[in-house]
Amino acid sequence: MPDNLSPLRCTAFSGQRCIASGNLREVAHAAHRAAHAHPECPILIFDDCDSRPVELDLRGSEAEVLARLPTVDADQPPPIEKPRGRGRPKLGVVAREVTLLPRHWDWLKSQPGGASVALRKLVEEARRANLGRDRRRAAQESCYRFMTAIAGDLPGFEEATRALFAGERALFGAEIAAWPEDIRSHCERIAADAFSNPRTADRQGGHK
Repeated sequence: MPDNLSPLRCTAFSGQRCIASGNLREVAHAAHRAAHAHPECPILIFDDCDSRPVELDLRGSEAEVLARLPTVDADQPPPIEKPRGRGRPKLGVVAREVTLLPRHWDWLKSQPGGASVALRKLVEEARRANLGRDRRRAAQESCYRFMTAIAGDLPGFEEATRALFAGERALFGAEIAAWPEDIRSHCERIAADAFSNPRTADRQGGHK
């Protein structure tokens, strides 16, 4: 039977103990066993990308739990690309409303390729220029979501939160040092980019 499950990777905790980290099928299997072995311990599952909660229905048998996981249609063949005709290639662009001042529209229309091309270039340049800051902010928000969900009642939570958003690695480590090992280790892993120098990262990203 092919594994046609979602490629989502996540981490599961039973109470304060990490019980699994990997693809959704592996984590669901471990979460189901833990929920039945220790029903008094809440099961929390986090998306490894951003620490948002992953909701799974763990009722019933393991087969029933796995059958409810989100899937992709493994039997459906990939779409056949039609030969491209004349004209510009499709870029997969999406139309959205943008509100600007008249002078902004005048400047955009005067750029080579018109307003749409100029806007795309500006966005790409801003993404490259702010790569380090965006990565740092994403790590801070991810770690904060995880901490709020599982460590809100632990000593030093508020102090650790302030250190996280201030970029104080040493202080952050000191405040979570007494936390349960699995929670502390996961915090340190997902917060790694939160303590990078955004200016250095921006320069590195701009030269890629």
